[in-house]
Order: sequence, then structure tokens, then C-alpha cells
Amino acid sequence: MPIVVQKYGGSSIETIEKIRSVANRISERRKKGYEMVIVVSAMGKTTDYLIDMAYQISDSPIEREMDVLMATGEQVSISLLSIALNEIGIEAVSYTGPQLGIKTEGYHTKARIAEISDDIILDAISNGKVVIVAGFQGVNENNEITTLGRGGSDTTAVAIAAKLGCPCEIYTDVDGIYTIDPRLYPSAKKLETISYEEMLELASSGAGVLHPRSIELAEIYKVPLTVALNVGNIKGTVIKELDKTMEKTAITGLAVDNNEAMITLNGVPHNIKIIADIFAKIAELDINIDMISQTTPVNKLVSISFTLPKNDLTQAIDVLEKYKEEIFTFSYETFDNITKLSVIGIGMKSQSGVASKMFNILADNDIPVHIITTSEIKISYVINPEDQQKAIESIAREYNL
Repeated sequence: MPIVVQKYGGSSIETIEKIRSVANRISERRKKGYEMVIVVSAMGKTTDYLIDMAYQISDSPIEREMDVLMATGEQVSISLLSIALNEIGIEAVSYTGPQLGIKTEGYHTKARIAEISDDIILDAISNGKVVIVAGFQGVNENNEITTLGRGGSDTTAVAIAAKLGCPCEIYTDVDGIYTIDPRLYPSAKKLETISYEEMLELASSGAGVLHPRSIELAEIYKVPLTVALNVGNIKGTVIKELDKTMEKTAITGLAVDNNEAMITLNGVPHNIKIIADIFAKIAELDINIDMISQTTPVNKLVSISFTLPKNDLTQAIDVLEKYKEEIFTFSYETFDNITKLSVIGIGMKSQSGVASKMFNILADNDIPVHIITTSEIKISYVINPEDQQKAIESIAREYNL
């Protein structure tokens, strides 16, 4: 029988009634002749609750212990869903990430999957069981529990599907991928299909439906990926390889990210070794730098602005303080109230004038821009939060999003 991997997020299983509903949904799919592997997140806001408890005890809880704590949320989910399935006559067995042999590498609280063994999964399937897997977690080379960062259950699901060579279905509280988050723009259109490349850019630019790493894996291993609603039979969005029909539209979607901060370095010597050293020290802390902009040298000094996740701002500042002592011209400014707005479309590769049109839209609406970066299929802008809605609405109207 064919195998399918399904993933259910926290909102899909936040109550016992919803867990029963998911169990019935799995039962119906099973009756259609599918072997099933189910990946689940922690129930509802459980992870937030666990994090909050830790921070009630400490302003800076040890990351190793945070991983041990957060991994318990999924353990509750997998056991309850397995119990619910067995109760309705569907044999099921649950496994944590470490039990299943999900090997990780990297830092605590933001590890990456390095390897997955499918032996236990295939053995359970061969015995007629539905396999329930705790998403978001694994074990590193030191036998320490690690977590994959927020949204990591998506990555777990796609990685397992890649290992098994089967499709992956992500079930959530939205019925697919939209051109814009409908909470920001209610008239946004649902997409029937989107390319891996476009979806990766949307996810990494702030669209919260899927974790970027999950899309990377899906693209690398050509995993058929569907995002759909966790109730009913509403058709979702298929994420797949590029086809020619996708290039007809210049802009496929717009993403907004309010979880980034901006740092501007002033008085930096125009010396590539010094600049490289600054960013190397930041990278050593596993901080992802996103947008970067550098001015033309004046008196052999430059200014450099870049964006990074807000929750990494304090660590980055600690790095920069050292340079204030070593370089007398050096100073920095931080901005933790910014909006990153990105437009994405595979059609940009073949259609000219998108950047020019975007500048005109922003200019016509008196929206100042602090940083701009571009790629073949994406243009990102840092703007003021108070201009966010005006920018969304004007771009959506112009590109019929």
C-alpha cells in the first residue's frame, strides 16, 4: 500500500475533541488503502506555556534545558493521538524524535536534522500500525535532546517523507497558501499551486504557514507537498517544481515580517578583513543575517545596515561592543521596530520593470524605505511599521493579489 506522511499543527490538536477529530480523519484515509505516518506538534499554545514557565524562573534559561522542556509538549500529543486511534480500532504506536533515531546537528533550540533512520517506521508499518511521530525534536551527536526551532514539525514531516520517498501533507488552520496573509489583507487570493522556489522565499520572508527548512528539503528531494485545512475536504495548495504557467505572473505573493531588527554600523573602516571579522563573529553565534546594505566609502569609512531576528539582537550587540573599544570611529544604532516587506514571483526572471514599478508604488504613497535587497525572484524593503498596511493594500491592488 502507498505511504503518506501527514503533519498536524498545534491548533489542529489543541483539545481532546480535536484530537478525536484528527484520529477519525486518519481512520478515513487509512480505509482508502494508505499506510500512514503522522507528525504532530504540541497541543495548542503548550510550547508558549512551557517557555513562559522557564522565563518565570530565569531571565536567561540554559538552552539545553529549554530543549528538554520544550520537547515534552510533543510527547503529550503523540501519546494522546495514539490512544485516540487505538480507541477507534486503528492500531497506532507513538515515538519521540530520539526514539525514532532523528539525528540532529547544530545549536540547541535551533538544530538541524542530519539523518533519519526509517527502520522503526517501516517495521511498525509492516505490522499494520499507524506511526505517530513527535515533530520539532531529535538527538544530537552527544545524545542530547535538541529542538529544531519554531515550525520545526514541518521539517520533521518533510524529512521523513523524503526518507520514505512519499508525499507529505501539512494540515493546519488555513486552507492553503495565499498571495498575502488573509489576516493582513482579507481579499487575498488562494493559490492552487506554487513553486518550491517561490514558497521558500515567502516562508523565509515572514509567511508563517511553513518552516523554510521544510521547503528546502522538499525541493532537494522532490517531495510532493500539500498544505490544506485540517477539517473537511477543501482543496489545498500544492507546492511543486516550476512549470511554464507560473512565469506568467510577475508577483505571486507578498510577505510581511515584523520579527526582525535592524542594526546600522557607522564609521567602519573600508577594509574587507575588518568587515568580514565583524560578520564572522556574529555568525559564530548562529545568528542569521538577512538584508545587508553598505554605503559608498567616505574618508575611507563606510556605514553598513543589516537585519537579523529580533531575539538575536542582544547577542549581536554584545559582539559589536568589542569593536567600539578597538576602532575609535566605530559606533552602531539598533532599530527593533521595523517591518520587512517582500514581494516574490518567479515571473521576475522573465519580466522587466518590476523594481521600477514597486518604487513608484511606494513613492506615490509617501512610504520611505530604509534598506532594499533583491534577488532573481524577490525584492525586500525595510519600511516603518506604520506604513505596513498602506504598502500592502497599494501593492495588492496594483498586482491583483
